[in-house]
Formats: sequence, structure tokens, C-alpha cells
Amino acid sequence: MYIAQGRDGELGMWKYLPIPIAFIGLMGLNFLLSQALNMDVAAIMAEEISKKGKNRFFIENMIIFVFLLAGLFFWVRYVHRQSLLSLTTSRKKVDWSRFFFIFLVMSAFIVISTLISYYSDPNSVRLNFDLIPFLILLSIAILLVPIQTSFEEYLFRGYLMQGLGLATKNKWMPLLITSIVFGVMHAANPEVEKIGPILMVYYIGTGLFLGIITLMDEGLELALGFHAANNLITVLLVTSDWTALQTDSIFIDTSDPSGGYEIVLPVLIVFPIFLFILSKKYKWTGWRDKLLGTLPPKQTLNN
Repeated sequence: MYIAQGRDGELGMWKYLPIPIAFIGLMGLNFLLSQALNMDVAAIMAEEISKKGKNRFFIENMIIFVFLLAGLFFWVRYVHRQSLLSLTTSRKKVDWSRFFFIFLVMSAFIVISTLISYYSDPNSVRLNFDLIPFLILLSIAILLVPIQTSFEEYLFRGYLMQGLGLATKNKWMPLLITSIVFGVMHAANPEVEKIGPILMVYYIGTGLFLGIITLMDEGLELALGFHAANNLITVLLVTSDWTALQTDSIFIDTSDPSGGYEIVLPVLIVFPIFLFILSKKYKWTGWRDKLLGTLPPKQTLNN
């Protein structure tokens, strides 16, 4: 059982507090300062990009995740004395086939949906391809984006999911809490300011989807692959001047931001389709117990 593998390390609930408090506190402070000072995040980003260029600005925003992921791994390995394998999966080794399967499926979905948007409404999506800047972006993104997404997955669906599960002795509270916190973490993103609070439905829904596939599959491989594909292919394929990730992508979305059906469409339709596909491929059973059940006593884990 994935959540219960947190018991493999040296327990002590105080050990679970410093990292989430520090990270969530930093995110909260950033949001509160932007609100208190009435900062125009989009304008600040535009000014920084004009001075540094998109690639340099992108690197500066991504490089922090190298240190965050390294710090999280160090804490888990040397403070909790827990193996990184037990933080990643309940299997005897990481199943990379799961990672690459969902990575390819999600990548195909993004590419196809972007091309449909481009050809159905060329006025809202503009071709932006410039070979040299794109190749530089490609090398940066392949290296740094998976680190950024892996940090978020290991923190929320891994570290916090296991810690909250051990604290509450159930599975539904870790699933719900990590999904909400994951969504709230994005509250300071410029697209939330442009579109409005309705966008939190998408972020929390995404967190819920990633949490469900983690619990049902007893590991992080699918969540890591999905999140990596979502962010990596997006920064390479299509960005806009009002989102958190602005790059020298192939396309630029020039449409006006709106909080219409496209916000809830993934949560209500796309994610359930993904769940159906994954459940059939990996033959998931016991949904109620895996998502809503309680943790068994430690001595019965290997029975």
C-alpha cells in the first residue's frame, strides 16, 4: 500500500512539518504581498521578459526547483531515513513504462487539441516558431521542466499524501487536502488574476485527478508522467503573454482569457476519460477502499 510506505522511514510527525510549512508559507507570503501591494504580476513579468528575454526568464523561474527537489530528497533520505523508492512507488522498482505511457498519451492529447484550435480559429493561435530560440528552449525545458513537475508530485502526491495518511489513518483526507492545497498554490499565477477564481476549479480538479491515479495505481509513476507531459509539451507548443509560463513556443495563444467551458471541460470530461483508459489498462479494482478506506495496522501490511 503506497501511503503506508511512509512507515518505512523513521516516524515522528514533526518531521513532516518543516518542508510543507516552508514551501506553502513562501507561496502564501508571495500571494499576500502581491495582493497587499496591489502588484500587477503580468506587467512585472512582461518587464522582466523584455529585459532578459524569455529563455533567461524561464531558466530563472525553473532553476529554484532543482534545489527544492534536492532538498526534499535529502530530507526524506536522511531525516526520515526513508528510501526514495518507497516515496515513489509500492512496486519493487519504478515502472517507467507507466510514466512513458501516460506521458505519450497526454502529449498526443495536447498536440492534437492545439492543432485543432489553430486550424479552427487561426486568429486566436498565432504561429511563433523561430528555430534558434526554440532549440535553446527545448534544451532548457527537457532538463528543467521534469524537475519542476517532479518536485510538485513528490511533495504533494508523495510526501504530503503519505504524511497526512499516517496522521489521519485514512486515504480520503490526504486526497482531498493535497488536492486543495495544490490548487491554492497556483492562486498567485497571473492567469488566475486574468480569468478569475473559477480557474481554481481546474487546478484543484487537476490535483484531485493526480491524487486519484496515485492512490489507485499505488505509486507516483502515472502522476509524474502526466504532469511532466502537461507542462513540458505546453511550454514547447503553446503559451501566451498572460500565463505563468511564457516561452519561445511554437504557437502563441492570442485569444482573450475567459472563464468559460474550457475551464471545467478537462475536469468533467477529459480527466474521467483518462481515468477510464488507465483503469482498463492497469485493471484497477477496489476503488472505494483505495480512495476512501482506512490504513491497516502496521503489522498487517505484508499479510
